[in-house]
Amino acid sequence: MDAADNIALESLRKRGLKITAGRRAIIREIVAFGRPFEAEELLLNLGRHPERVSKATVYRTLKHLVEGGLVNQVFFGPAKQSYYDFAGSGAAHAHLADIQSGKIIEFTNPEVIQLCRKIASQLGYRYLSHRFLILGEPVERRPD
Repeated sequence: MDAADNIALESLRKRGLKITAGRRAIIREIVAFGRPFEAEELLLNLGRHPERVSKATVYRTLKHLVEGGLVNQVFFGPAKQSYYDFAGSGAAHAHLADIQSGKIIEFTNPEVIQLCRKIASQLGYRYLSHRFLILGEPVERRPD
């Protein structure tokens, strides 16, 4: 377990949840993704662990992590597909969702961060983080 795992587990503990082997496995997998993921993808990865984790436990744990601010729930594409992204995965970042292919491109842009800080300051707030999503389609169709 690393620091990110421990912070997430402590957040669950403060919410009155038991820290089970299954919840530890969920946290480990979420931190290991390093990119946005779907709940079903998390469930598939957990299927490789010796700990048995139910679908209900995965969804409840994700809900608590989102409420605690440790995981962001983001919606991509015209179908509003739900993805999760570990908030402690490094620098503030944004996403571009290709509405044709469904591909999600994660990026960091210092100008976006600078603009977010400026806006927060102008409104009398201290910038902490942001969520930023661009929906787009390729200008030229790339060969598959």
